[in-house]
Amino acid sequence: MANSFQINSVQRNTANGAKGSSQSNAATSGASFADELARANVQFSNHAQKRIESRSIELGEDGLERLSDAVDKAEKHGARESLILMDGLAFIVNVTERKVVTTVNVNQRSEGVFTQIDSVVLANPAQKTQGND
Repeated sequence: MANSFQINSVQRNTANGAKGSSQSNAATSGASFADELARANVQFSNHAQKRIESRSIELGEDGLERLSDAVDKAEKHGARESLILMDGLAFIVNVTERKVVTTVNVNQRSEGVFTQIDSVVLANPAQKTQGND
């Protein structure tokens, strides 16, 4: 999977990059993903980043875009705290801040109970392109 990444390592590289070292960060963290993260307009709390790292959760660029689209849907319907389900992952998102609060892999969930949410959004499945527009 060439476009896979772990969000925590990319976030750290883009957030803590020194001035004037954008080329070295681009080489090590993938500038295209940093651009994608900026376009997606979704942030990850420190807690969510730690959960992603400890649970070895990976998202592709498409996954991040789908997550952002799901947050857009929740926002459109007036949600404030949403559970977003996508490909065996569950994201608790503060919709008004567009911030992922925590992430759970379906294989690593504990009780499977989510509290203090006002909505559930099913992220659209990944689009398969076959070269035909």
